[in-house]
Amino acid sequence: MKPKNSFVNDSATLSDPLVSDKASVQSYQRHGRTTAITDHSDLQVLRRIRRYLLPKDFTVSQSLLDEMVAGYDIGDPLADALATDGVRFAKPLQKLIIDDQPNVNLATNPSFSLLTEQFSSHPDWFDPKLAQIGAVAYRRYPLMLIWLLRNVALMAGYSIPALSLPLIQTGALMHDALPRLMRTYAYILAVSEHPQLDSSARNNRKPIDHVLAIGSEGWRQSINVRQIHTLVRQNLLKGKGNAAKGVIPNADQHHNPDGTWNTAYWGIPINQTDMIATHLQFSLLIMRGLQLLGARISKEEAEGILHLWNLASYWMGVDLQRLPKDESACWEWLYTYLSIQQLDFKMGRPLAKALHDLPRQLMGEDNRRGRFVEMVNASVTRTLVGDDIGDGLDLPKSKIRFGVLSSVPILFALDTARQHNSSIADKLEQFRAKRQDNMNWWLKKNDDYYQ
Repeated sequence: MKPKNSFVNDSATLSDPLVSDKASVQSYQRHGRTTAITDHSDLQVLRRIRRYLLPKDFTVSQSLLDEMVAGYDIGDPLADALATDGVRFAKPLQKLIIDDQPNVNLATNPSFSLLTEQFSSHPDWFDPKLAQIGAVAYRRYPLMLIWLLRNVALMAGYSIPALSLPLIQTGALMHDALPRLMRTYAYILAVSEHPQLDSSARNNRKPIDHVLAIGSEGWRQSINVRQIHTLVRQNLLKGKGNAAKGVIPNADQHHNPDGTWNTAYWGIPINQTDMIATHLQFSLLIMRGLQLLGARISKEEAEGILHLWNLASYWMGVDLQRLPKDESACWEWLYTYLSIQQLDFKMGRPLAKALHDLPRQLMGEDNRRGRFVEMVNASVTRTLVGDDIGDGLDLPKSKIRFGVLSSVPILFALDTARQHNSSIADKLEQFRAKRQDNMNWWLKKNDDYYQ
């Protein structure tokens, strides 16, 4: 008989919350990166999700566990096939679709043809109006957006070695932390660009017709990111990621004897399951963070944010059938994913330190404002993600850390006024646009699109 407090639905093979049966363990612990679902159920973020965001009768689904673990061994079949043939598809794909300039060398390539079909039009399920509702809400709070990107979406992921190792081996977000952070920030801005933004018509460009229009910056960056992910995946599989040397001991990286990526332990780098986790970092976690900081995100706006990122993730190579279907399913998926990830804070600390130290690198080591910004950033992580992860990543703890929650009544009051007074809404939009422009300072210096 299953214990009453079991976390697992044993309709398939799991017999109890400890998963003591060997066959059951092997069904979802085929990779070294996977732990038993109860190994860190006391993690603060898991306890919060379970208490506030999941149904009281929630149990981890065996079928979801199996699907999740199977996804470790699947990359991006279309793009990977092109990479195997030595094809870099981003530029020829964009030229074919936007400029009607076919590449004769790729005309008969079946993978390129399928990729062209995927990017030439929107899928039938995509609703531009719903996506725009989500994009407007997502873009409404620029300071909160960058806070949540760096201090929740990225920092939380650094506690999971399966997500950290590809970043460390490529040097991403470690040696060039500012450019990497701002490129990621530029991508979430591109995905959420919408026709109401004045900035969508900069440099005499025609404003986009709707969110993630064919040919828009979000569309272009999705293609480029997909190619980058594919090249990184191929290089890591061949053992060409060397940036972790001297940073992470070889034993912790679990290399194959010949130094190549160990798929038996980690799965394929940048695999389907980890890409969905990233999808939820940028959509679900940022959306929930906005709500916790006082933003009034309606049910329709929340649905729109997830819908917006569903298309972006689909374009980046995620199998649509694997994406959770609604917000409730997203929390169930995320809880299950976090429950079975081996945690190794040693691997995430170099990334966390590089990101944490950015303010003083920009403002000067002795700059008080830089130290203050660092403490605020660390406080956001500790408050919204948890002290256990904050301690694991060696983030400082401020005596006034809960000061970040002072934004809650302020943002809630402003949002309430915005909803009921069009004049206040216009002024807040002007403030948002100005603030957003100020925050884009690095992009305006280094990215033609934002100049």
